[in-house]
Amino acid sequence: MTYKEKAADLYNMINSGNLMDAFEKYYHQDVVMQEIGEEKRVGKDVNRAYELKFLSMIKEVHGAGVPAMASDEENGIVFVENWMDITFQDGNRINMAQVSVQHWDGDLIVSETFYHK
Repeated sequence: MTYKEKAADLYNMINSGNLMDAFEKYYHQDVVMQEIGEEKRVGKDVNRAYELKFLSMIKEVHGAGVPAMASDEENGIVFVENWMDITFQDGNRINMAQVSVQHWDGDLIVSETFYHK
C-alpha cells in the first residue's frame, strides 16, 4: 500500500467509528503528535490517553469526511484535510475542520501535526 492508501484506510476506520482501532493499527509506539499552539504529546500511551479523553467528551457524531488528501510518497508524508460535525456531552455542537501532516515510517505514523482554528 502507498502512504496515501494507508492514510485513506486510517480515515475510513476513524469515520466508521473505529478511531482507537485505527490508532492502534497505524501509530508508532514513539509517535509525536501536536495540535498547533499546544505542547507536543510524545509516545503512544500519552496519545492514546488523549484520544480516549476526546472520545469521552463526544455525545454524537453527525458526520465526518475527507475532502482532500495528498502525499509525498518518496518522503513518507501525507497531508489530510478532514472535518467532523459533532455534539459534545455538554450539548455544544461544532463542525471541526483541520489539516494534518503525517510523517510515516513503513506502516506507522511517527509524527503528526494538526492545523486548525
